[in-house]
Amino acid sequence: MTLPIPGQEVALPRTWQQYIRSKQGDREYQIMIAVPHDPPPSTGYPIIYVLDGNSVFGTMVEAVRLQSRRPEKTGVLPHVVVGIGYRTEEPFDPARMVDYSLPIPRDELPTLPGREEWPEHGGADTFHRFLEEEVKPSIEQQVTIDRARQSLFGHSLGGLFVLHTLFTKPEAFRTYIAGSPSIHFGRQLLRDEEAEFVQRLDQQKVDAGLMIAMGELEERHPSRMFELAETMAVRLSSLEGQGLEVQFRVFAEENHTSVLPVLISRALRYASRTCSDNMK
Repeated sequence: MTLPIPGQEVALPRTWQQYIRSKQGDREYQIMIAVPHDPPPSTGYPIIYVLDGNSVFGTMVEAVRLQSRRPEKTGVLPHVVVGIGYRTEEPFDPARMVDYSLPIPRDELPTLPGREEWPEHGGADTFHRFLEEEVKPSIEQQVTIDRARQSLFGHSLGGLFVLHTLFTKPEAFRTYIAGSPSIHFGRQLLRDEEAEFVQRLDQQKVDAGLMIAMGELEERHPSRMFELAETMAVRLSSLEGQGLEVQFRVFAEENHTSVLPVLISRALRYASRTCSDNMK
């Protein structure tokens, strides 16, 4: 039920939204955009694409707006923020299950509490094409972007999509932030993608930074997501010589949801630093 609003809605400064119907999956997306107050540098703005935009776009935008005022103190550069969401007032839409997940055979899916069958899933590659072929070109027509300084932020299933993108299309972004990634959803397929990624690095190095982050309280999660994320970070840390920088961060006293605000702040610092390193 939508309640009446007794006045004008609050708007975040220098933001707007638009709707794009995907040619890839015939799904409508709400695209939220925020641009810094300062004019773009000569190379264009760095940009961060945010999955689950309905839930975290506002937090990300306000973190950039506040902290980028004094980048020499905070380490956060002015960024364009693009939230990719759905036409809903809820923080999450069921369509994310399709868009962010891998095509896992049904007999390999984990148990879904309270349900007998999993909903539709496995559309990560279709969503990635939408992001690359439709969202990015649209944004670049509206805002001056530095393509060498692009970041991707995702949490939970979104974190799984971030890892999938790194392993299969590492050139798509400079910085990858995977918060509380749902590695247990399609664990073997993701491990196969990781192995192929590592093998390709023997022939061609990458230039990318990866942050994997967890809330301390997620260590108790029955899916073992904490353990899976930590061991993945350890494995990938050996690839620094091939151009992949890896950080694993644990935030004290935070759970799967409460970790988001502190993760956003740390992710912006990490993205700003890796972007700056890329400019040297």
